[in-house]
Amino acid sequence: MAHPDPFTAIADPNRRFLLEELRRAPRTVNELSEGLPISRPAVSQHLKALLDCNLVSVKSEGTKRIYAINAKGFDRLNLWLDQFWS
Repeated sequence: MAHPDPFTAIADPNRRFLLEELRRAPRTVNELSEGLPISRPAVSQHLKALLDCNLVSVKSEGTKRIYAINAKGFDRLNLWLDQFWS
């Protein structure tokens, strides 16, 4: 199954904020929602979109779900962008 377009996912400023936060360190939804003026369920929906595009990963630790950047997921973006510098 193909992943949705990552450029569409990163077009949203809230998702870009989440990616910037996750670039610093893996975090939970609660930790991520502290820096945004949107609800925790909305943060979860944004993370789902980023997960669907393979830009973030998630792992369970007890009852917590820890989100992190998935560097391999950015390969598709990098390949497209790199064509402009070759």
